[in-house]
Amino acid sequence: MSHAISVSHGAFGRAALYRLDKPIITHAHREGHLIFYVDGAPSKMIVGDNVHQCNKETATAVSPWEPHSFDLEDNGECVCLVLYIKPMWFLENSVSAEYALKFGAAALNITPRINELVKRLTAHLLDDEESTQFDTLLFALTKECFETSWRESSDEQLRLACNRFNDFRVRRSLRLMQERMTEDIEMETLARSVGLSRPHFFKLFKQQMGVTPNVYMNTLRSEQAIDDLLTTDKSVTDIAFDLGFSSQASFTRFFSSNVGIAPSEYRRVAHVSGSAFPMMGQPTRLSGMQSR
Repeated sequence: MSHAISVSHGAFGRAALYRLDKPIITHAHREGHLIFYVDGAPSKMIVGDNVHQCNKETATAVSPWEPHSFDLEDNGECVCLVLYIKPMWFLENSVSAEYALKFGAAALNITPRINELVKRLTAHLLDDEESTQFDTLLFALTKECFETSWRESSDEQLRLACNRFNDFRVRRSLRLMQERMTEDIEMETLARSVGLSRPHFFKLFKQQMGVTPNVYMNTLRSEQAIDDLLTTDKSVTDIAFDLGFSSQASFTRFFSSNVGIAPSEYRRVAHVSGSAFPMMGQPTRLSGMQSR
């Protein structure tokens, strides 16, 4: 059974060491997402329609709201360092983050610098202790991966990266989904609420956000579940009912499929550093780093 070895939450987002032995279904995150192989069987990430190997030579970068899934080769298990980086945290702490953490390419070659930073972050997570160096190391790794991903990217990719959120109907649907994520809202009803037919709404939403409305809603519910697990004393059952699930079992299946491990396991191993929440809160700048 897949489980988390260590999880750390902070102003940056999340960093985790996962031992994975089963697939993770197609999902998305509002954060930038980096996946590094640490040990065990080779694995693969499916980003959009493309398959990328995750091994000692390559890592995977996933832009915010980009659909992706995970699979293992030969039914083995592997340990991965997985990062979820808040775009605004990265933007505020960088002089080069012009594109809201939109990566230029999903497949990343492991450079000596990336390899060094991955090893150091992995060691910090295994120590499971607060470290003043952790955020600085994590920023350095994210920046190195961001710059590596854009070295061979085209101007057309850059244009597409900046061409989002320009339709008022999609923006209104995002607000409605945020307000009603605990309800069993029908997508056809949501489409009518913003003045569109269901097919037109799905097509426009996918063009603007890169994911379907269903995947977006699942992301909102997953994030709220994580917040509740780490910042409240609610039982898993209460969290399930508060999010509109009919039972704890259905919630656990949902959480495991979208996050990778069971909610009780996540709560057991996760560590929260200062100023970590809310997940969409204001970023904390790294001391000594220049902001834009």
